[in-house]
Amino acid sequence: MPKIIPIKELKDTAKISLMVRENADPVYITKNGYEDMVIMSTKEYSRLMTELEVMEKLLESERAIARGEVVDAFEGLEQIRRRYEL
Repeated sequence: MPKIIPIKELKDTAKISLMVRENADPVYITKNGYEDMVIMSTKEYSRLMTELEVMEKLLESERAIARGEVVDAFEGLEQIRRRYEL
């Protein structure tokens, strides 16, 4: 379950650091009762960015398939062999 804390609690940086390292969920920071920012561990951030990159590549692959920009695997390997004289 995500943590929600007011911005004034950011003064205790050690507590916030421990909170984000111990929990994979982001910590939502509120200002005047409204969501203002999100804090998360660098480990979780890196994991999310890697997941996003994979999803973007899969989406681009699906778009290429829909556009018909595909080659049979055997034909593609043969093209590579010819190009690099393998």
